[in-house]
Amino acid sequence: MKKFLPWIIIAVVVFGLYSWAKGFNNTAVTLKETATKTWGDVESSYQRRNDLIGNLVKTVQGAADFEKSTLEAVIKARSEATKTTIDPSNITPEQLAAFNQAQSGLSSALSRLLVTVERYPDLKANQNFLELQSQLEGTENRINVARDRFNEAVEPYNKHIKTFPNSLLAGLFNFESLNYFKAEAGSEKAPDVDFNFK
Repeated sequence: MKKFLPWIIIAVVVFGLYSWAKGFNNTAVTLKETATKTWGDVESSYQRRNDLIGNLVKTVQGAADFEKSTLEAVIKARSEATKTTIDPSNITPEQLAAFNQAQSGLSSALSRLLVTVERYPDLKANQNFLELQSQLEGTENRINVARDRFNEAVEPYNKHIKTFPNSLLAGLFNFESLNYFKAEAGSEKAPDVDFNFK
């Protein structure tokens, strides 16, 4: 029996290391997939906004004397926002900054459009326009919720791969921390957009 004791100890240690590595890997994969899925929800919310803006632009184009430059700014910003994409499995700070900047440009152009609409009583009374405006307001709330949920999903994943001794395996298995969605610099001074025109 003494002859097999070292082999038994080695087998127990190897099995313990295997179980730890397997548990770490499976948990990390699960947490990362959850974060990746929640990023998809963020993009889906932004896509909904882009679709609504497209319909809003078509409605506004019906007003013959509407400011062409304001409309063109929204169309251009929408185009830029839809071009900016992120690989959810490898979200870098640079990608998030570019994405955020494109979306902020669209928000700014949309704000100018909605302020300009104030000068067009027929457009303000258009039922289709009012419906789209209401849906846009709800979508902005969805975007905010989706971004918060993304950050909530990133946190446990990052904690899991950064805490010791898991951090030893994170590099070995190529698990890198994910970046949080952060507000663009200066967004705390965002313009006030009144969606409730009188």
